[in-house]
Amino acid sequence: MSATIKLEDKHFPVLLKELISIISPLYGGTFLDCTFGQGGYSKKILENKNNKVIAIDRDKNVFLYANQIQKKYAHRFYFQNIRFSEIDSIKVKSKDLKAIIFDLGYSTNQIKDLKRGFSFKSTGILNMRMGINNFSCHDVISGMSEKNLYTIFKHYGDEKDSKRIAKKIIEIRKLKIINTQDLTKIIDSVKGFKKYKINNSTKIFQALRIFVNKEISELIKGLINAFNLIPVGGIIAVVTFHSIEDKIVKFFFKNYSEVKNTSRYQPNVNKNSICFSLKRKKPITPSSEELKKNPPSRSAKLRFAIKTNDEGNFEELIQKFKKLTDIEELQF
Repeated sequence: MSATIKLEDKHFPVLLKELISIISPLYGGTFLDCTFGQGGYSKKILENKNNKVIAIDRDKNVFLYANQIQKKYAHRFYFQNIRFSEIDSIKVKSKDLKAIIFDLGYSTNQIKDLKRGFSFKSTGILNMRMGINNFSCHDVISGMSEKNLYTIFKHYGDEKDSKRIAKKIIEIRKLKIINTQDLTKIIDSVKGFKKYKINNSTKIFQALRIFVNKEISELIKGLINAFNLIPVGGIIAVVTFHSIEDKIVKFFFKNYSEVKNTSRYQPNVNKNSICFSLKRKKPITPSSEELKKNPPSRSAKLRFAIKTNDEGNFEELIQKFKKLTDIEELQF
């Protein structure tokens, strides 16, 4: 375990008050926290003695926090070190499951641990692995072709200078091994040193993190498995932090909560295609009070839906974002 992980590191669970207001009417059952982190959501849910929490996280470093909660809530808290695409392996009585929660942001400790490579201030070899990974960011930067780097930067980061940055990386890596600080310097050298609202490296780091952790397919599989696991009447709630995540979640909830007609003259209402009920179509965003306390929450969006049907065919979801999931399969 990294020596930089400390229990006293301050973490703010994003949109906690809003999330609890959504799920609290269902209190008195089991809640699945798919992105445990430092346990902010889990701890709040466990304050009600009638609740149980099953928490998962792909990052083994969170065992420190999981063990602490386990000691306090011995028979009401369970933790597994798995990815949320694997929640179909969890043994839980479906009728007892009330809500499944995803918080897709990375944790304070992942940012503060400079050896992990999530921060622009990170030092040493490029990493960005959240846990249970097949490769690191170093492998991508040192082994990926210029064309593939460009594709990753363009589609996962929406970086307008993707082509120039990819080309510069290839030039520099012929001369030296590129570490985290080198990468930020390369990006600055291409984009210039003008003061923008966001750091020059933000989009490239986002793109690499998504690719290294296969975040797109993880999310899609996680959502589908969540639907299969939760009983009718249960809630799926998701907090996203960038536009790609939000587009996927928005499509998942909206597309499968609407009746689709094949013809305006001959309506073909297939009730089995209606998987969710939406109490609100627009996402919930942080209050001004939360933004003052926790500025990084500014990009957070909370969406939720109530399951209404056990029958669901999500091929349309898979095909809708196939171009993005195909990028995850790019070879070195």
